[in-house]
Amino acid sequence: MKFALTFLITLLPLLSHAAGPSDANAPVLAAKAYVLYDYTSNQPLVSRNPHERIQPASLTKLMTAYVTFAAIRQGKLSLNHSVTPSPYALRVMTEESRMFLEPGKPVKIEDLLRGLIVQSGNDAARVLAETIANHELAFATDLMNKEALRLGMKNTHFVNATGLPEEQHYSSAYDLALLAAAIVRDFPEFYSIYSMREFQYNNVKQFNRNQLLWLDPHVDGLKTGHTETAGFCLVASAKRDNHRLISVVLGTTSENMRSSESQRLLNYGFQNFELLQLYKKNQAVSSIRTWKGTESQVDIGFRNDLFVTIPLGQREQLKAVLESKQPLIAPIDKGQYLGTLKLTLNGVPYLDLPLVALDNVALANVFSRGVDTIRLLFH
Repeated sequence: MKFALTFLITLLPLLSHAAGPSDANAPVLAAKAYVLYDYTSNQPLVSRNPHERIQPASLTKLMTAYVTFAAIRQGKLSLNHSVTPSPYALRVMTEESRMFLEPGKPVKIEDLLRGLIVQSGNDAARVLAETIANHELAFATDLMNKEALRLGMKNTHFVNATGLPEEQHYSSAYDLALLAAAIVRDFPEFYSIYSMREFQYNNVKQFNRNQLLWLDPHVDGLKTGHTETAGFCLVASAKRDNHRLISVVLGTTSENMRSSESQRLLNYGFQNFELLQLYKKNQAVSSIRTWKGTESQVDIGFRNDLFVTIPLGQREQLKAVLESKQPLIAPIDKGQYLGTLKLTLNGVPYLDLPLVALDNVALANVFSRGVDTIRLLFH
């Protein structure tokens, strides 16, 4: 059964009749793959080859950090805890990035995180992996891949904590956007590390390779990556007012190119899209008739504040229809999925958003259930 939500449009005051951007207007970047992702509304806005499996290089360390953050929150590690690097962790396989840890010299977890994120140290990644899971391979196959699966990263598989090229080590632009969003959302207490422009350890000062930290005052993270096979890559995030966008650009030809193309993507997003808050958390979108329960109706809405990102000038073209399963029989649990709010833009399907019960509805007594059984025969 469908219910027309004409009242939804009243939440969206009309602005203009100007046409918003189309795919034809979106920038075409000099990169193998890219995604512009709206963190606030959880929407991909622009993409090219978003699900193609590509070697992620040091963008891998986003997951290395994510697993480490989780271990700290769970009490398995503390920032002040010191560990002594193993010979395995300090081995140098190629001309890889390092934070220049010393054999036999203890190092704090806090410094390892800065060395991992700011300096992109492979030695820091391996020490953290060994500290948490005893071995880098176990860290990657058991913990990193487990988190990737939980976050919905369907085209990602890790076999190391550093991002050095291996055949079964891959990710995608869209998956890396999900991971970056998870870092911002799940670990705000650690996110400020990604905005550090430099870090000095063992008398060696190294600068963050994310050039956008200097070029754009709105950018506050996240991570660069580079290998010969992966090219130059960058996951960046910028926040203007209360609107945060994440860009993922993979496989460019130079450091300057990955920065300039990422900047183009972020600028395009902020200049050509607008963020709308349609509903607040637990705000009733509608009420649905219930049967055989202690209440005749139940309010439905969203678990969290609902934001939607649309092209500029398209508010009046946003329409909504609510679909729910009928008849709705008690008992009903708060948070239970009860329907879908289907949004269209210019008559084209845009988003499907799940609606849940905002309250419990208990089963009614025998007499009331019997009455509703009879009523349903004529409904």
